[in-house]
Amino acid sequence: MSETLTAQQAEYRMDRDRWARLSFDEQMGNIGSEVGRAIAARRTGKLLREERAIARAIDLFSAMADVLIGTPYAYRLKEVLRARDEFLRLFYDGTFEGDADNIERYFMWFAWRARLASAQSYMYSEDTV
Repeated sequence: MSETLTAQQAEYRMDRDRWARLSFDEQMGNIGSEVGRAIAARRTGKLLREERAIARAIDLFSAMADVLIGTPYAYRLKEVLRARDEFLRLFYDGTFEGDADNIERYFMWFAWRARLASAQSYMYSEDTV
């Protein structure tokens, strides 16, 4: 069965200014979404979706590295680059099944923290008091 994508799915543009305003946890959580999409596509045999998700994840990793360089948070750069290497190793080193769940779990932690921070900031905002 051939796979087709809609025009919206095929077109991808990233707003790097908006990306730079996200917190570290939000950025890692968003990268985790692409990591999860790539893993799901691999498991279901959807090669085109897998390739596109990998490309988007690499773009997000690169944007995150660009944001971190020259900031007080540059010490997190090593973690980001290591996570990127582990993600790429997952797909290109033949260790997919053994490590896919672990890498998804790693990124889920950041998504959870970002969601928690968002909920807490909403709870304590002036509009809700």
